[in-house]
Amino acid sequence: MTVAVEFPPTAATTGVPGLLTAGYRRLDDLCEALTVRVQDDPRAAPAQAGCSAAELTDSQAALEAFIEAEAARIHDRHGHTPRRDVAASRALHDYAWSVGLLMSGVWYLEQRVPRIRPEDVRLDLASGTYTITPGSDLACLPDDPAAALPGALPLAGEEALHAALRSAVADHMRPLLTALAPYVRRGPRTLWGMVGDDLVSGIWYLGRTLGREAAAIRAATALLPSPKAPFPGGADFRHLTGGDGRHHPTRTRIGCCLYYTIRPAEACATCPRTCDAERLRRLEA
Repeated sequence: MTVAVEFPPTAATTGVPGLLTAGYRRLDDLCEALTVRVQDDPRAAPAQAGCSAAELTDSQAALEAFIEAEAARIHDRHGHTPRRDVAASRALHDYAWSVGLLMSGVWYLEQRVPRIRPEDVRLDLASGTYTITPGSDLACLPDDPAAALPGALPLAGEEALHAALRSAVADHMRPLLTALAPYVRRGPRTLWGMVGDDLVSGIWYLGRTLGREAAAIRAATALLPSPKAPFPGGADFRHLTGGDGRHHPTRTRIGCCLYYTIRPAEACATCPRTCDAERLRRLEA
């Protein structure tokens, strides 16, 4: 997959954190479903409620507060009190989608892969808003003006960049999956399936937002053409043909986010429980 990228004129003189700040802010502006603020200088920031992603893996109290906050949001939005494993699954799904999109979105828009450390992400438990502190490491292609910057790692080509993105997402999510597994009560395949689903879903969402759905599907398929450890499945897009002959892209999730337990009649469009006829009904409505 080849993506035409226009590098900012300041890329050669702006440090990696500055480039990532611009990239994250662009994503926040583009993606209505992404609730994130970009923190330029954490030393100047007021104390923020909530916890860092690192605290979620180090503190049982923080992890339980993370799950309880999600349960409270589900109750406020839907008038439903979820099971504990459902709240944990929904919290994990939101986290994996949001943080995955921060990494995959920069890759999709700029062909750069940031490394986000758990301590770089902070979550306001009350609002569900993420705060990201841009790091100083990214992978890029050799012809990127950012390649000469301290902290940049030039890679040989697009396949190497795909591997770098998969690795960055997996390395970030692995400690959280380990910490949440007893609460979610599902095995590694299902948990990594959810992370892979959310990685693909974020790219697909960004493409639709930009009016470039077909290009985003090609990008997600190039990133996950088949199972790539630890991700147990590929993007696996397919098309459904509507009554008017139009072709609609769809895929089926590997890891369930359990939304159907909250709204049984409104299972996700990519849920294994949602048949193709129902998917077409929604797409054509």
